[in-house]
Amino acid sequence: MTWFHTGFPYVQKRHRVGLLSRRLWVRHMLFWSGAVGVGLTATAFALSSNYAQMLFRLVVTAYPWLPLLITPLTFAGVAVLTRRYFKGAEGSGIPQTIAAIRMTDGHERDAVLSLRVAVGKMFLTCISLMGGASVGREGPTVQVGAALLYNLRWLVRFPRHLRERGLIVAGGGAGVAAAFNTPLAGIVFAIEEMARSFEERTSGTLITAVIIAGLAAIYVQGDYTYFGVTNATLSGLSGWGGVLLCGLAGGLLGGGFSRLLLAFSTYGLPGRAGTFVRTHPVKFAALCGLLLALIGLASGNTVYGSGYAEARHLLTGTEVVSAGYGLWKILATFVSFISGIPGGLFAPSLSAGAGIGQLVAGLFSQTNPAALIVIGMAAYFSGVVQAPITAFVIVMEMTGNHDMMVPLMLATLLATAVSRIVCPRPLYKALASNYLARARPSTT
Repeated sequence: MTWFHTGFPYVQKRHRVGLLSRRLWVRHMLFWSGAVGVGLTATAFALSSNYAQMLFRLVVTAYPWLPLLITPLTFAGVAVLTRRYFKGAEGSGIPQTIAAIRMTDGHERDAVLSLRVAVGKMFLTCISLMGGASVGREGPTVQVGAALLYNLRWLVRFPRHLRERGLIVAGGGAGVAAAFNTPLAGIVFAIEEMARSFEERTSGTLITAVIIAGLAAIYVQGDYTYFGVTNATLSGLSGWGGVLLCGLAGGLLGGGFSRLLLAFSTYGLPGRAGTFVRTHPVKFAALCGLLLALIGLASGNTVYGSGYAEARHLLTGTEVVSAGYGLWKILATFVSFISGIPGGLFAPSLSAGAGIGQLVAGLFSQTNPAALIVIGMAAYFSGVVQAPITAFVIVMEMTGNHDMMVPLMLATLLATAVSRIVCPRPLYKALASNYLARARPSTT
């Protein structure tokens, strides 16, 4: 009892000193500034990416055959720059970020999340989009956001759990929130896909970073919904039949896409083709660029870039998009990703899902097509990444349609279940494991 009475004031005093600690407030101010930096960087990245895609579209409109030349050259040039100057910037950026969380060697983690790699990631993704690559900026923004917050540790001392994990998870979640203007999706993505758990010690850090980064992005771009607002709803039994079909199709196609991507990432091509890819990666990237240009010609030049414009056209019905767009977009995204150039899967997968929803809507004429297009987006995205909560939350926030919550949940859960049958290993988790295996071949 004596210990309690003499000790309690001491504890109270220590607590007051902690709250008023200059070091603590310097750490808070630096962290908040870093979160603002993530939001502003994501905004600058978004504007640069949009400008790059606009330039490419202007070129294609004037000279439809020019991608046969500029796309292979762009892929080859980006491959050279990535391998020579920005090693670690290849691919989506999400697997690298997940791998960094798992790394026990601080030097390895520093290399993956260096500011040089972050700058290269943004620059090379924009160049890839300028050359017509079917990639997105959202995955790269995750790695960039994680790198920005992670490198704050050089300026002030953070607790160990934040240095090794918390800052990375918070930066990745903040990147998603700022890229899509979807704060809830940023939090859910960080928990479901990156952290795979909710840690009490880092929860406040994650939520604070997401909110501040999102507010910074909104300050520059305004409060907007990524794909605009749609009030489409389902009605009748045929509508729910469309939901089930979207879930099945999204799971089969998304799982098949992931399985092929993982097979290529893990084993490569067999025989002489595999030897050619390993020994001539730049030539292989150019070949992928040429194949993408041919796919572009076959699809009417609609598969280039992130696919944002095509998905928005499908949702609003402002322009006609070919019935085969979804399948062409899946193929174009696969070719772009295996080339090894930087670029993400988020936006292209959502766009391909919109195309799948369009196909399903054609079978259910009594159902609002926009409703099934929204369902298709969530279902295919969930089939690819096997993160159902992230999928339905991100699509719900991006379209501003909360009335579709139940069908979105049903479609994403069904798509994930089907996808896991086709591809038992979750895409980003498996790619992260492959990245770690390549980074430390002696331990495999």
